Amino acid sequence: MWAASCLASCCAACACEACRSVVGGISRRSARIAYCGLFALSLVVSWVLREVAAPLMESLPWINHFRKTPDREWFETDAVLRVSLGNFLFFTLLAALMIGIKDQKDPRDRLHHGGWMAKIVCWCIVVFLMFFVPNGIVSFYETISKFGSGLFLLVQVVLLLDFVHAWNENWVSKDEQFWYMALLIVSLVCYVATFSFTGLLFHWFTPSGHDCGLNTFFIVLTLIFVFVFVVVALHPKVNGSLLPASVISLYCTYLCYSGISSEPRDYECNGLHNHSKAVSTGSLTLGLLTTVLSVVYSAVRAGSSTTLISPPSSPRAGSEKPLLPFDKLEEQEDKKKDEAKPVSYSYAFFHLIFSLASMYSAMLLTGWSTSVGGSGKLVDVGWPSVWVRIITGWATASLFIWSLIAPLIFPEREF
Repeated sequence: MWAASCLASCCAACACEACRSVVGGISRRSARIAYCGLFALSLVVSWVLREVAAPLMESLPWINHFRKTPDREWFETDAVLRVSLGNFLFFTLLAALMIGIKDQKDPRDRLHHGGWMAKIVCWCIVVFLMFFVPNGIVSFYETISKFGSGLFLLVQVVLLLDFVHAWNENWVSKDEQFWYMALLIVSLVCYVATFSFTGLLFHWFTPSGHDCGLNTFFIVLTLIFVFVFVVVALHPKVNGSLLPASVISLYCTYLCYSGISSEPRDYECNGLHNHSKAVSTGSLTLGLLTTVLSVVYSAVRAGSSTTLISPPSSPRAGSEKPLLPFDKLEEQEDKKKDEAKPVSYSYAFFHLIFSLASMYSAMLLTGWSTSVGGSGKLVDVGWPSVWVRIITGWATASLFIWSLIAPLIFPEREF
């Protein structure tokens, strides 16, 4: 018994030391990825608790204080919302603390990049405390999460536009025949996928014998956007490219599918209702994967983006400086040693992305709270999800067209 106790103590000490080594090895450059790892952990915890926490939550009197015990789905949704609420509060608090940081001499800069052991402990405590919060607060958070999810989808759109334009500029700047052919091939593949996908949408969601005018409107409008993208991008005055237009076309078509496939399963125009559970699981997995990739990309891009989250004082903010005379270079270098280095991106906005992503992931895992109390485990199903996705697709199209024509309307400004 004594030997077992000593062995357990040694294992615990080794585990603590290993955690300290891992946490202590997180540098300024890898801190952004560490935040992504913490966010991914919250998704895993939410998913696990959704599956296993319902029986325990039914026995908690401050949660199950109803005269009639709700269905199991209610407790599954409540578990996800409570973890999401804790995650949201954690990152929102960090965002509030990071407002106004301009240089690396600010004490809060260390808080952003260090103290990981304390952060992990605080995150666990905050999430744990959410299971003692009254149901009314959780219900209020559920309501505002629908609006926060819409904001996160708009952030996704801005990041996607930033990505495709950077991708296009990177390949065009190489000025080689091989990269021009690569641009053409990728664009053609995207357009073939777009039109093939559109054909499937007509087949699945406009069945014969039913009045499916709403679905037809959604699909046709998306197809019109695709042709408008091509016309605007290839206009001589715009000087655009097919690659961004083709990628955004495919993304808008996916959003259209994602929206109309989330229609209620008893809706006669939803042609996928016969295998709804498989579609729901696939939509959930793809939605969560897209969320994680968006958050990871925003974290990595945060250090180099010049338009969205870099403060004006950042060295990456894109401002051009005149060349210094040779005799003043040495004096300027001495001054730089004494000056504080400006931060390369907005820490507050960085954490705000994680706050909005927490709301969006909760809506994905709970089906926008429209499947609670129903049979099975349908996720991301219902008219709120439909309209959020469809409106996001329209916003994507509008922002892309604006990004092409804005330089023509305001030639003196840099976009």
